[in-house]
Amino acid sequence: MRKLCPNIDKDDGLETVLEVPIPEEMFTSMGSNVTLRWHNMLTWMRAQTSDKWSQPVIAGRINELRFLLYMVGSPLIPLQVQVGHSVYKPVKDCSIQASTAKYIVQQYIAATGGQQALNAVHSMCVTGEVKISASEFHQGDQTINVKSSEEAGGFVLWQKDPDLWILELVVSGCKVISGSNGKISWRHSSNQQTPISKGPPRPLRRFLQGLDPRSTANLFIDATCIGEKIINDEDCFILKLETSPAIREAQSGPNYEIIHHTIWGYFSQRSGLLIQFEDSRC
Repeated sequence: MRKLCPNIDKDDGLETVLEVPIPEEMFTSMGSNVTLRWHNMLTWMRAQTSDKWSQPVIAGRINELRFLLYMVGSPLIPLQVQVGHSVYKPVKDCSIQASTAKYIVQQYIAATGGQQALNAVHSMCVTGEVKISASEFHQGDQTINVKSSEEAGGFVLWQKDPDLWILELVVSGCKVISGSNGKISWRHSSNQQTPISKGPPRPLRRFLQGLDPRSTANLFIDATCIGEKIINDEDCFILKLETSPAIREAQSGPNYEIIHHTIWGYFSQRSGLLIQFEDSRC
């Protein structure tokens, strides 16, 4: 990951710390040598505030990428995760499926360091790479052509208990900022002239994909175990969580209604770790 940008205008000038580190793959694709790559990157950064975004070809591509970033780059989970000091709920009066899920969650806590280690973490900062891909299906008379594209970028994520966090995500000239101040959560795109999208405090989906084991455990403590499945050659337990009617009603808008919103977690039977995280709504 590239974290510093050299001063191209002055050889003895100080380097600039990039707000969001970029992956090597994204950097090397910007030119044939280091100097050209940094020049292209500076041009790319300055273009965000210029009229170049208004050109039809560029504007169409940016709008498409911005939509991807906004929808899949920083999605929120429609549940408030209770971050307590103890991830434990009694199994009395629980169904077999619910009690099995609680046991699997306890195994997950042990696999990620144990309750004491998780409680010792009060804040974190994470940098990483991200790839976003999309496919277009063009159906003719008898054939279907699939056109795929992939974009690379980087992200920085800060979190402080209980509900304070902010994510900055940059992919191919587009930037999305998402955050929560403990009272509301919000999202905004740097290339977007529309108001900031706001809502009640909710966890970022990325927390539940390996970055914050305690939030993951708190989320699935109320799930049920519905079976087993092989994911990436790993035998996994499937934990399922359904959102309540009140939450679905809050998600619905004036022109649409959320009927189902289901969350699945696939936990390895061998290591106890979360292998895959999915959610879907309709």
